[in-house]
Amino acid sequence: MISSLLVANRGEIACRIFRTCHASGIRTVAVHSDADENALHARVADATVRLPGTAPADTYLRGDLIVKAALNAGADAVHPGYGFLSENPDFARAVLDAGLVWIGPSPEAIEAMASKTRAKKLMGLEPLTDVTEADLPVLVKAAAGGGGRGMRIVRHLEDLEAELTAARAEALSAFGDGEVFVEPYLEGGRHVEVQILADTHGTVWTLGTRDCSLQRRHQKVIEEAPAPGLSPELTDSLYAMSVRAARAVDYVGAGTVEFLVSGDRAHFLEMNTRLQVEHPVTEALFGLDLVALQIRAAEGHALENDPARARGHAVEARLYAEDPAHSWTPQTGTLHRLTVPDGIRLDTGYTDGDDIGVHYDPMLAKAVVHAPTRAEALRTLAGALERAVIHGPTTNRDLLVRSLRHEEFTTARMDTGFYDRHLTDLTTPTPDPYAPLAAALADAHGRSRFGGWRNLPSGPQTKRYALAGEEHEVHEVEYHHTRAGLTAEGVRVVHADATRVVLEVDGVRRKFEVSRHGDQVYVNNTALTALPHFPDPTAQHAPGSLLAPMPGTVVRLAEGLTEGAQVEAGQPLLWLEAMKMEHKITAPATGTLTALHAAPGLQVEVGTLLAVVEDR
Repeated sequence: MISSLLVANRGEIACRIFRTCHASGIRTVAVHSDADENALHARVADATVRLPGTAPADTYLRGDLIVKAALNAGADAVHPGYGFLSENPDFARAVLDAGLVWIGPSPEAIEAMASKTRAKKLMGLEPLTDVTEADLPVLVKAAAGGGGRGMRIVRHLEDLEAELTAARAEALSAFGDGEVFVEPYLEGGRHVEVQILADTHGTVWTLGTRDCSLQRRHQKVIEEAPAPGLSPELTDSLYAMSVRAARAVDYVGAGTVEFLVSGDRAHFLEMNTRLQVEHPVTEALFGLDLVALQIRAAEGHALENDPARARGHAVEARLYAEDPAHSWTPQTGTLHRLTVPDGIRLDTGYTDGDDIGVHYDPMLAKAVVHAPTRAEALRTLAGALERAVIHGPTTNRDLLVRSLRHEEFTTARMDTGFYDRHLTDLTTPTPDPYAPLAAALADAHGRSRFGGWRNLPSGPQTKRYALAGEEHEVHEVEYHHTRAGLTAEGVRVVHADATRVVLEVDGVRRKFEVSRHGDQVYVNNTALTALPHFPDPTAQHAPGSLLAPMPGTVVRLAEGLTEGAQVEAGQPLLWLEAMKMEHKITAPATGTLTALHAAPGLQVEVGTLLAVVEDR
């Protein structure tokens, strides 16, 4: 029996595994980088071990240090979570060689399936070798790992070599393995997968299907179970192929077989020999704890002949610290507050006050809902996210809410190109027009017992806020007490204090919860930035300045890029690596590159001047 378990991972998945361990009476051990010393997963574990001497981005790839940590902490088992070393057969082998229990399939099974090229050959498929125009579009993929890293769609043959180079660099950084391959890319397909669970006694469960078609940068955003609209015949075919894949490698534990579904055809993509990020929707659907079942399988326990019966529908949304409207740019900063309504499962690796750094994936949390029907599940999750309190870096919350309510999604007509078609509409800001007034009233009340608003005609004060890229001014106005109460800017002020404002507009009372963290003001779900009374002239940059949109490292410049070069608007100039992914930085205008401050290896912060392009 396992009595102490080390999780070779961080963040949300480490916390989620620890939760099952604590409920099962298993002691827990966390490992952490220097950047994660105060991270939630390190705080909730029974014991922690610092992984020394490595860069934060690479710490969790050091299998030798992790095995040593497990032995030093007295752990008798290692769970890899997902990502990092979870599909690395050498790491699994090292864990077993050290006399520890490995929570997962055998190294041989991982070896057979962790490389997507070998997995395809096992399933009788071959990757493309000599790509021609007739093969386009194609998909470049990393042979190891997942999560969209090292993945590129290529629609023009002349772009293939550059995308292969970029994919290799990204895969090497994320997984320590730069092997990539090319396969056909099917436009309009759905991403469907089957959850399997197998024991050491020959039993293989198929725990339903999941649809993960809503993706950005080939990373899943919204997942649901079961996958809607599949015929019984297609579902049975997916189950049969999944069981065949599992039995081909004597699989043990939890795994996922992924397919691209087009019409009634299913195309095998890969088998992930680990727990998936989206496993909670399957847990909700079947009423199971997959982590507990993983542990039982590793201990040699037999599964029952038949799994539990699926009931209802489950949907999960991934909350990312990113700006979908601006190329999904990762965001950093302090997460001041994150709460969701009761009844919603929230898997997260953060608590209020934690810092969101640049070294790791920007996922903040996963919100999961289970309901009797798909329509009820989508409606409940959309409403819960809409009412969630999220104070901190920009997130994709509004995108998630709008996606869950989009007709193409609610009618199950989505595919993997959903965001390619609808991103602009889904990210068009709709700021609350009364948010600046509510912020000004709350701020004024916090400064004065009279609420800050005065009836003197001279010397009015002005509050300035940035909201959705625009500046808003709220002027101190004359008011007087009447039976109707205070009035401001044509709106009746029913109540105003430092944290709560009630306005009456056309007979309808609206409530605004207001909080402030530095110059950031949050009015319900609207985030504003309080601006100084007078703009800072030193904060201005010359026209055509290219500023870093995120903190990160310059990994490379466009070939032959030098000062004096002629560039076109949108032309790639350099690439930044942040949160284990590369981000293409393009020319802000057509013109001459008059200054180039970026160089490979340069560490930059948000707003760092990278280059200047003067208009022609």
